[in-house]
This record gives sequence, structure tokens and C-alpha cells, in this order.
Amino acid sequence: MTRERIDLGKLGEDLALREVKRLGYKKIVRNYRCPMGEVDLIARDGDTLVFIEIKTRRAGSTGYAKEAVNQRKRRQLSKVALCYMKEHHCFQTKARFDVVAVSLMGGRPQLEVVKNAFDLAY
Repeated sequence: MTRERIDLGKLGEDLALREVKRLGYKKIVRNYRCPMGEVDLIARDGDTLVFIEIKTRRAGSTGYAKEAVNQRKRRQLSKVALCYMKEHHCFQTKARFDVVAVSLMGGRPQLEVVKNAFDLAY
């Protein structure tokens, strides 16, 4: 992965984190990794554990957010979520998957938060 892509992803994650905090989410973990893979952000929205995938693009609209996470990625994120929940003994906790789309086209970033973007796909 190029330095430019890494920097773009970091910027998108910073903007997404600020947005979900503005919406009332409480941050738990950023860039959680396990043998199953990685998830960008894990947060709490009330009593719900939220696994958040962040998609950042330099151009284009944020309207693709839900579609940007394909079936393969959904399965991988589901495995990571189950790994996290097992590791932290929180299987009784409500959970969901959100997607945050960040578009850096133009002068001001545009963000779209898609709550409950997809179901567990394990």
C-alpha cells in the first residue's frame, strides 16, 4: 500500500471518528486487528456495539457507501466482529455494522453514516 493511500485512509478515519462522536457514539477501539482481519472502528451507540467500516475517496459522491462493502468484505468484517465479541465476552450485547463514506472532493469533506448497513454475513 502506498504512503498516499495510507494517509488518505488515516484522514478518512479521523474525519469519520469525529462525525460518529458528534452523533453520540462512544469510541472503544480504532483499527482492531485479530487473526480474522481488521475493522476500522468499534464504538458504542447507546447499548449497541457498532463495528464501523470507513470508505474514503478523493472524488465521487458518498452515495455508494452501502454498496462499497461487498459480500466478501461483509464476511470478513463479520468474522472480525465475532472474534472481538468472543475476546471481550460480549455475546449478549446488541451489535450492528455501520459504514461511513468520506468524500474529499471539493473544498469540504462530505460524510455519510449508514447505520445498520448490513447483517452478519458469516
